[in-house]
Amino acid sequence: MTHETSKKQLLVSRPKISLLMVLCGVLGAAASGTVGAASPADDVPRQVVKYSPDVLNTDAGARSLYRRIVKAAEEVCPAPSGSRFIVSAVAECRAQSVARAVQQIDNPRLAALNAANSKSG
Repeated sequence: MTHETSKKQLLVSRPKISLLMVLCGVLGAAASGTVGAASPADDVPRQVVKYSPDVLNTDAGARSLYRRIVKAAEEVCPAPSGSRFIVSAVAECRAQSVARAVQQIDNPRLAALNAANSKSG
């Protein structure tokens, strides 16, 4: 009999559009004289992170998964091209994406890593 480790998938996505972004979009559309339909939630950039729940049994495994979640958040919330600094909106997007992913997994080790990293910057 073979032992199969179940794999899970985690979806890391960009946070939903903020009120400020909607306001800017409405003002921009009004200024140009055209108004388009709002983008469906499916247009939000996403990155799938596959993992085995067994990796969360160790601190090293949780750290590895956390790094992969952070990397996925960097991909769905990219910094503007040509920018050497991460603007606050991009940093907030990444932080929210990571927090949502960690909450979705609901593991104390992962939550502790996120809390520690959120405090440090």
